[in-house]
Amino acid sequence: MVLVTYKWSIDKWHELVNSGVLEEEKVELLEGDIVEMSPEGIEHSFTNESIVIYLRDKLCRLAHVRESHPITLDDSEPEPDIAVVRLPLAIYRTHHPYAEDIYWLIEVSQRTLKKDLEQKVITYARNGISEYWVIDLKNKKLIIHTQPSQDQYLRIVEYQSGIVTPQAFANVKIAIDNLLLF
Repeated sequence: MVLVTYKWSIDKWHELVNSGVLEEEKVELLEGDIVEMSPEGIEHSFTNESIVIYLRDKLCRLAHVRESHPITLDDSEPEPDIAVVRLPLAIYRTHHPYAEDIYWLIEVSQRTLKKDLEQKVITYARNGISEYWVIDLKNKKLIIHTQPSQDQYLRIVEYQSGIVTPQAFANVKIAIDNLLLF
């Protein structure tokens, strides 16, 4: 017997979401599949919220920092922990940010590290997300992915201390100590 799964399109996914049938479910669309999202632990929640506050201060009037909201890609609608997107905010009245709206994405990882470094990296690279950061709480490091090419990133650099500069904002300095809080 061959197992055949149904791949959801973005339009069908939106119909399903708007129907309310998923109202109580913590799921996201990845590669056409409905995937369960892991519940947030204390370290994840605290780190995520602290980083959002820090980045909103750093990027004031340069970009909008979204926290755990959907983005719309080709066959995926993930909810990254943090999405740094272009302004003005009003453009998201009628749609979630598209790939061309995104400066960079951040996932705070503890129990989801494998998914964030394997499954999501493919989705984000294929959609041309120019910069993708994974904050690895377990191993206390920041993993920065840049130079997307097809379904991978050609450049991956790990940091445990220092200062990093996002590609989209050459004058913005991000202290890694403000990201690795646990």
